[in-house]
Amino acid sequence: MLAATLGAALAFGAPAALAGTAPVSPSASASAPAAAAAPQAAAPTSQSATWVAGTRAYLVITAPGDSSAVRAAVAANGGTVFANYDAIGVIVAHSASGSFATTMRGVSGVQQVGATRTSDVPADAYNPALPANPAQATTPSGEPVRADMTQIKADQAWAVTTGSPSVKVGILDTGVDDQHQDLAPNFNAADSASCAYGKADTRTGSWRDVGTHGTHVAGTVAAAKNGKGVIGVAPSVKISSVRIAEPGSSLFFAENTVCGFMWAGDHGFKVTNNSYYTDPWQFNCPDNADQAAIIEGVKRAQEYAEGKGSLQVAAAGNSNIDLANKRTDTESPNDSTPVTRTITNACLDIPTELPGVVTVSAMGTTAKASYSNFGLNVIDVTAPGGDTTGIYSTQPGGKYGTMSGTSMASPHVTGVAALLASTNPGITPAQLRDKLATQANDVACPSDSRCTGTTAKNGFFGEGQVDALKAVGSTPPPGKYFENLGDFAIADNATVESPITVSGVTGNAPATLKVGVNIVHTYIGDLKVDLVAPDGTVYTVHNRAGGSTDNINTVYTVNASSEVAVGTWKLRVNDNAGGDIGKIDSWNLTF
Repeated sequence: MLAATLGAALAFGAPAALAGTAPVSPSASASAPAAAAAPQAAAPTSQSATWVAGTRAYLVITAPGDSSAVRAAVAANGGTVFANYDAIGVIVAHSASGSFATTMRGVSGVQQVGATRTSDVPADAYNPALPANPAQATTPSGEPVRADMTQIKADQAWAVTTGSPSVKVGILDTGVDDQHQDLAPNFNAADSASCAYGKADTRTGSWRDVGTHGTHVAGTVAAAKNGKGVIGVAPSVKISSVRIAEPGSSLFFAENTVCGFMWAGDHGFKVTNNSYYTDPWQFNCPDNADQAAIIEGVKRAQEYAEGKGSLQVAAAGNSNIDLANKRTDTESPNDSTPVTRTITNACLDIPTELPGVVTVSAMGTTAKASYSNFGLNVIDVTAPGGDTTGIYSTQPGGKYGTMSGTSMASPHVTGVAALLASTNPGITPAQLRDKLATQANDVACPSDSRCTGTTAKNGFFGEGQVDALKAVGSTPPPGKYFENLGDFAIADNATVESPITVSGVTGNAPATLKVGVNIVHTYIGDLKVDLVAPDGTVYTVHNRAGGSTDNINTVYTVNASSEVAVGTWKLRVNDNAGGDIGKIDSWNLTF
């Protein structure tokens, strides 16, 4: 989750709460979205209140059930009811009165009252403009499997399942471009909405992106396997957008998150992705009346969603701090002027530290990402978030781009959870949490005193890195998938071969033989890479392209239909220049 100008969910950029952005910056909290698209004009919503300067938003907490008496008290004490969630006893109230919170705390039946921001509610709340619907670029065919997908073995999991269309995943973020060619096949408009300002707006397009962050996250979860662009972890599940970021600021206030979780519960989302923290406070402290009400309101909404069968997955944040050993907060409030304050572990980063939420840290290739928050018994699992290279995914207007942050790690876990739900119909949120822990591969602490715990569970990686192949409870179909995980050194001006023996496959290889190649080598322009068939026929898949680019992590498609499948296949790598060396890290064949 980044702490950029956009909101509590972004980690690199402005003062936002986002947990991922591009370029990578270790000082932010998650990731900062790009500037919001120019809004389009929209018809007025049915809202009785009239905006005036000084209008602030409050959560009024009461007992679940009929809140009519408390709502009447809101009106009688200089406020208006903007939204009402009787099922959890949360009222979203607006008032321009400086004494509103104090007065309402004395009303019978009121348990807590808290201001949700230190800035005015925008006038747009009463007549929201629809986000832009950008023109769509076209992308040439071809969707190479990305390194982050091979890192969690999603590419192998797809041989078992690409996910079930009956599984609904909610993207609670800056919005999603539902027209994007890689997202449209899996987009569920019927269950999409905007929750900006704390009340559901179901107008067509209200859910679209006011930045780039949400569209990027959505692609990592479920970009379609359609022969172009990128592929998501669970490329056949359905995704819905619940925009909780407000336009202009891209901030994620508590009432927006409450609305989002209530929507998730009521609309059957099996999993939600939450790559943000709730603005304007990076940490909400229970000894502050306003922040205590925020904690309670969002907690109740999360519990409601979980009670309806929805698991929440959230980014840990990008400030490189120990969430199990909190000392200071220098980034809050991010909707006005941040101040430095002393905090304790009782102060919570929400929603990621709420009970029941799966908290995700970010890895690079093998180590904790430099920016990622951490903490023993806080981090549940880890996943690729990009560090120096970033995660490549969808962006609005049919485009693609790279972002880094725990915002980018969280949707990998959300995708794995969606695969788990696809292969385990009827699974409960508690069972999903358990399975996410058991399928993860242990990652030991590095030589870093900040990482405490055991190899099986520690403060940097929790239970370990998610493994999509293990999550689907199978291995690729017997006799169809083969790999060599051995390291083969590539010396200067030399040739090396790594073998794979194929058995149990009848007939010839397919015209679409998949050759997954993972080579660690600087300056890949030195390299020629060939697939050598059992009869010695050579198929060149990489021929000294890429110049000074580092590493090859790609799945190539080879027409090997003239070759008998059974036998020893080889990956041959020829280094044609001095000065750079490396290794074949692994490679595989999928028939």
